Amino acid sequence: MQLRQEFNSLTGSSDESEPMNRRNFIQTAMGVGFAAAALPVCAQTIIKTDTNGLDDGHANLDVSGQKVPIYFAKPQGKSQLPVILVISEIFGVHEHIADVARRFAKLGYLAIAPDLFIRQGDVNQFPSVAELIQNIIAKVPDAQVMGDLDATVAWAANNGGDITRLGITGFCWGGRITWMYSAHNPKVKAGVAWYGRLVANPTPLSPSNPIDIAATLKTPVLGLYGAKDTGIPVSTVEQMKDALAKGQSGSEFKVFDNSGHAFHADYRPSYVEADAKDGWGRAVTWFKTHGVV
Repeated sequence: MQLRQEFNSLTGSSDESEPMNRRNFIQTAMGVGFAAAALPVCAQTIIKTDTNGLDDGHANLDVSGQKVPIYFAKPQGKSQLPVILVISEIFGVHEHIADVARRFAKLGYLAIAPDLFIRQGDVNQFPSVAELIQNIIAKVPDAQVMGDLDATVAWAANNGGDITRLGITGFCWGGRITWMYSAHNPKVKAGVAWYGRLVANPTPLSPSNPIDIAATLKTPVLGLYGAKDTGIPVSTVEQMKDALAKGQSGSEFKVFDNSGHAFHADYRPSYVEADAKDGWGRAVTWFKTHGVV
């Protein structure tokens, strides 16, 4: 039951046999998975952000002897930049996530997307999404993720970033992490969580969830969710609103009536262009309003 709930919340689907093989994925940024099966369907919706005027590339963090790869993008030759952490879906730092980083870089940010699954394995090696979740995603401890993100912030401070202007955004799995890291690190000035799970049973690796930290959260987080998301019911958004009302974070939600899960993912059939653009505008405004600019 726990695996099924996790599958539904991470994919917006109930088909645990959904294939993830060589026909369905290609190698892209940092050698992680990208849903090639969606390309014929979504070829005209995929956003491609160029690198003109940007410095971008890959680097490795050393976290207690473990190499943690990152993709970064920033305005060329600039320093003392506001910082955005970009947290991926379960499929890792593929081309769409790298493109999101470049979109922020075009707006004047140092944007960094870390590979937070590196210790558990290669997200490409499993033939179905359910197996990916069971063998990698479900084995990633929150404490490990928090530590890797702390190391990412430290890297930013030494590579042109001004971490007094720190923001975080994430999608699906990364949406949940956005809530959790905003509670973990007091340096985060604002977060934007895209359809991240809010309510779940505690586990040894994930002892708390966004609903559990809502009342004590200090950082304003904007939640962008879809009313048709079958894996993250609107009822849990309402629960989260009630819990947040007990605190003073100033967090808010926008629920898009016509969207389901992954409506921002322009490489997938779930993409809803109008809501994705609306959400992106709200995200940019949220960061500016809360000093991440």
